[in-house]
Amino acid sequence: MKKTKTALALLLSLALLVTFAVTAYAGGEEYDYAGHARIFPTDYSGKTVILHSNDVHGAIDGYAWMAGLKTALEAAGAEKVILIDAGDFAQGTTYVSSSKGAGAVTMMNAAGYDIVTPGNHEFDFGYQQLMDNLQEAEFQTICANVYLNETGETIFPPTAMIEVEGNEDAAPLKIGFFGLETPETATKVNPGRITEISFASFDDLYASAQLAVDGLKEQNADLIIGIVHLGVDESSAYNGYRSIDLYDSVPDIDFLIDGHSHTVMTAGENGEPIQSTGTKFANIGVIVIDNETRTIVDNFLIDTANLPKDDAVAEEARRIREKVDAEYGTVFARTEVLLNGARNPGNRTGQTNLGTLISDAIVWSVISEGAMQAYYDAPVVGITNGGGIRASIEPGEITRNNINEVWPFDNTVSVVYVTGAELLEALEASTYCTPEENGGYPQTCGIEWTLDTTKEYDQGDLYTINGKDTSFYAPASIRRVTISSVNGEPFDEKATYAVITNNFCAAGGDTYNVFQRAYSEGFGFDTGIALNEAVIDFITEVLDGVIGEGYAEPSPDARQILP
Repeated sequence: MKKTKTALALLLSLALLVTFAVTAYAGGEEYDYAGHARIFPTDYSGKTVILHSNDVHGAIDGYAWMAGLKTALEAAGAEKVILIDAGDFAQGTTYVSSSKGAGAVTMMNAAGYDIVTPGNHEFDFGYQQLMDNLQEAEFQTICANVYLNETGETIFPPTAMIEVEGNEDAAPLKIGFFGLETPETATKVNPGRITEISFASFDDLYASAQLAVDGLKEQNADLIIGIVHLGVDESSAYNGYRSIDLYDSVPDIDFLIDGHSHTVMTAGENGEPIQSTGTKFANIGVIVIDNETRTIVDNFLIDTANLPKDDAVAEEARRIREKVDAEYGTVFARTEVLLNGARNPGNRTGQTNLGTLISDAIVWSVISEGAMQAYYDAPVVGITNGGGIRASIEPGEITRNNINEVWPFDNTVSVVYVTGAELLEALEASTYCTPEENGGYPQTCGIEWTLDTTKEYDQGDLYTINGKDTSFYAPASIRRVTISSVNGEPFDEKATYAVITNNFCAAGGDTYNVFQRAYSEGFGFDTGIALNEAVIDFITEVLDGVIGEGYAEPSPDARQILP
């Protein structure tokens, strides 16, 4: 179980590869897998194959590809085919978010998954909802670094072992798996929905992994493979939360199946044995193990374009799609412009037209109901986190399904009252790594402000929520952000401002710790208005069902000074 084992992979895999085609049946359809992104060996006898996915985000049709590929490998002689997922399956499209993630579990059962590790988005609908969903799972869920506060025990088993029987003279091949969740989940999920649990972070993350690895070694695992939802985003490097950081810090890991950053890779930046498929089944990951030598002899990705689908799994996806489309597929408006839902460049790096539209909508939703006057009237700012915007809307007709895919969370609109100084802190903290992408990047309205990315973020103390460490640091000083005006009036650090946002940010999600502090002290309230309904009502009532040239560009009031 040394890291040098994978150095044998190239020589062994070259010996395996031949130029003949493999013809197999997937769901009754004959298909020639040879030449599809890579030539397959004709014979997988004596091999165990791991197929893996990550960040599926509701692309439920892809599960039929996974099942079909499993069938093909079994037909090619594989001793065992193991299906793995590295998290973020419960949210992303209405096909799973409308059931609060339960539909994803249904699809993974149909495809025959064996082991999964949860991603941060599995907790979007709350800890209890996730546990309820997994009551129906026919697969194992493992995770070594998420703990129940009441008992101090992990909420899932940290590890799992799969044994593959060999010939009668050989002991079974023992493949040990451990799971890890990004500690960023503590603030990438509404903190108010996960009060029952804590996430091992910083050095404790590595300690949790090491404990799991040591346990697998004690069970005489031949191979140790991590199923981790960590990713390789540069913004995660600040705290050492990347999969490459884990591999460098914890010995005796043979391979890491990674998720979270939507990266397409078959190795880390320095050749680390880490593989990730991207997102939404663009690829399926393949890991080939030789049962006799008990080593990983190959790993690669297969492009899913034009892969055949398992008929039974495809039918299950169709059933879910038809049910959801009947409820959410009605056209209620149209847009004449592309509404930008991209990540980078996009909502996680700067102001976008879609971010402007959503901010305008939530402000209107509160003011139109007179909630500000009923509570405390103050100059109003709209702020929503860019990481909550998950999809673009193309020019043309708009359905409720489109809106729910843009914001696939059941968030409500909240109001938080802060001082001007606190507003500065919130903007400074939520742009700490810009121009690198960050889910907390503020999409704003009603405020004229400038971010100078040529200046370094002055990192202060670690933010905490309810006594728990987060993954973000407060600014020790305000260096990068300046505010010129609010509602057209000069900005005042001592004045009180009403920030209309979503309940995720109000609870301290992403980088908005300052909002949580104010809200927890009674300076704010939840309107109960569903964010998606606010956007739909704004489009129909204010824009008369047509998003026109007025939203062709983002608000010019949010400016950046770039290097």
